[in-house]
Amino acid sequence: MKTKIRNNWTKEEIQQIYDQPLMELVYQAATVHREFHNPAEVQVCTLLSVKTGGCPEDCSYCGQAARYHTDIHVQALLPTETVIDHAKKAKKNGSTRFCMAAAWREVRDNRDFDRIIDMVKGVNALGLEVCCTLGMLTQQQALRLQEAGLYAYNHNLDTSEHYYDEIISTRTFDNRINTINHVRKAGITVCSGGIIGLGESHKDRISMLLTLATMPKHPESVPVNALARVKGTPLENNPKVDIWDMVRMIATARIVMPMAMVRLSAGRVEMNETEQAWCFMAGANSIFTGEQETLLVTPNPGVSQDMKMFQTLGLKPLVKGVKEESCTTI
Repeated sequence: MKTKIRNNWTKEEIQQIYDQPLMELVYQAATVHREFHNPAEVQVCTLLSVKTGGCPEDCSYCGQAARYHTDIHVQALLPTETVIDHAKKAKKNGSTRFCMAAAWREVRDNRDFDRIIDMVKGVNALGLEVCCTLGMLTQQQALRLQEAGLYAYNHNLDTSEHYYDEIISTRTFDNRINTINHVRKAGITVCSGGIIGLGESHKDRISMLLTLATMPKHPESVPVNALARVKGTPLENNPKVDIWDMVRMIATARIVMPMAMVRLSAGRVEMNETEQAWCFMAGANSIFTGEQETLLVTPNPGVSQDMKMFQTLGLKPLVKGVKEESCTTI
């Protein structure tokens, strides 16, 4: 029987899926994955920090917040030509999606945003799916990005609405939802997921998935991040995320949002090949890689290491980005 796409999940239903015996959960997720995706293909994405540090927000996990004393150096907005060069290298290395991140609280209508628009146009011209994560957006700003060729906008929920105030005080959970709504109305695909390991409960994780899975249209991309414990941030001493918690999150996301690209994102540098293989088996079908071996400002496996892993596991990079409207996909 064909799996139906649902937007009316209840918390109890998602809890029941999440709490299944691990082997049964992974089997169910792998079955759903094969119904909607080629399990041998993984989309390779590159994420570049185009403006680093100095952010006025107080996200407890983020080394780019100006108020925390970390080893991360503030970097002004990169020249457009530099960004395009990075995108060309990413494409050469097998990436089909290129995401640009700026450590801003919100987008402002100024010369820097004009430069971002030029970057979007330039990356789009290379034939890559172009994604941005720039903080909060207005409806008009989202429309400008869409007109420039932006394919996706990343704006993670981070955690549940209930736990959100424990992690961030400089914006609200509703601010996050409003930006996602602006992005959706502008005709840009939505990339939204979260982070585990922030000190949240399993119920918080389920609540976050419920918010995503009951949106009128599921996010085309759902990143699942393990906390990168950055020295100097309030969460630097949190315990390492257990691999089976990552597998449970990925598998549950795959089951409740079957058509999404579920992205194994931050935290891979602390996983071995076997652990990552479990994540792929559970339904992850995208990773971030790069020549600089960083994910924004934290360590990440490099291209050669990832290609070796793909060879071992019998995986291959997704050759063409999923751009068809019929396939809801970072």
